[in-house]
Amino acid sequence: MQVRAPRDDDFSAIAEITNHYIATTAIHFAYEPVLASDLLAGWREHPRFPWRVAEDDAGRVVAYAKAGVYRERAAYAWTTETAVYVAPGAHGRGIGRAVYAPLLAAVAERGFRSAIAGIVLPNPASIALHVRLGFASVGIVRDAGFKLGAWHDIEFFQLRFTAAAPGS
Repeated sequence: MQVRAPRDDDFSAIAEITNHYIATTAIHFAYEPVLASDLLAGWREHPRFPWRVAEDDAGRVVAYAKAGVYRERAAYAWTTETAVYVAPGAHGRGIGRAVYAPLLAAVAERGFRSAIAGIVLPNPASIALHVRLGFASVGIVRDAGFKLGAWHDIEFFQLRFTAAAPGS
């Protein structure tokens, strides 16, 4: 397995992984499938935020991790929201950690102060991954989203980095 920054031609596989979660789970709160072209455009639009993909030995993208805008206001510029998604059938082999840890290192290298991850409950595997990577729970929002005929809670986790203050 190889972990690397994505290339333009990876976004079809990234969209396929994402659309699995959109169509079959409450893990992703979107209702409509995403287009590879939209994901690619979003990645290009925000070069400050890193992404990583995990490629198996056959050259297939089997997971991705991404950082993105946490909130729009300027004061939030030093916090990023992160996510990791593993393709169906590729779980339980350490791929999530293998792709997420390098993403978090890249986030820290870019001077971010913290990373925020929102996990739709229940999701013990994702919680365990985040805790292993140093995230701490910072709270639960009850009934945060409605999908697949039910209300779902989200637990937020934060990983703090030791970055200097802006301009110091």
